[in-house]
Parts: sequence; structure tokens; C-alpha cells
Amino acid sequence: MKKFCCVMLALLPLTAFAYPIDVQKQLNGLSIDYNAYDTDSDMASIQVNNYGTTDAICKVVFNNGPEAPRTRTIHVPAGKHTNATAKFTRTIIKMRINLSCSPK
Repeated sequence: MKKFCCVMLALLPLTAFAYPIDVQKQLNGLSIDYNAYDTDSDMASIQVNNYGTTDAICKVVFNNGPEAPRTRTIHVPAGKHTNATAKFTRTIIKMRINLSCSPK
């Protein structure tokens, strides 16, 4: 029984598919916050929150390494939030997201 428990505890890290997410941001003085998520092993998403009083246009670039970067342009109204997602063909090992926002 002890051996079985040790084997199960050793396999526990294999069940998690979380990967590190690095976010580089350029907010240009806007009151913007974000939450990045590892949605699936080949999909990433980011929620952009606008706490300011002006609408924002944000460009989000998802970079997985050898694959071509995925670029999304989103409109974030004042006091609201918007999501952006990107799906890749390979399993993500490390996600790099560039977020740049400007007033509308």
C-alpha cells in the first residue's frame, strides 16, 4: 500500500499541464490590467480589464516559439473587460504575450 501511494504521488505532477506565461505590456498611461490563462495545452488566453474612463484599442501578440505569432486586436470599452485567445498546433511549453494598448 505504501508503494502504491508513493507511485501515485510521483505521478501527480504529470497530470498538470500548466506552462509559464510571460507578459510584456505597454499601456501608454491607461488604467489597464490583465489576467493571462493557460486554457489548454495548446491554447492561451488573456483577459484585458479597462478601469479607466476612455476606451482602449489593444494589440495582443501570442508567441509560442517556433510557430508564427498570433496577433489579435481587441476593443476594450471603459469600465469593461474583453478576452483574446490563440490556439496553436503544438503543445505550448512557454507562452510570451505582448500587450500594447492605446486610447481610442
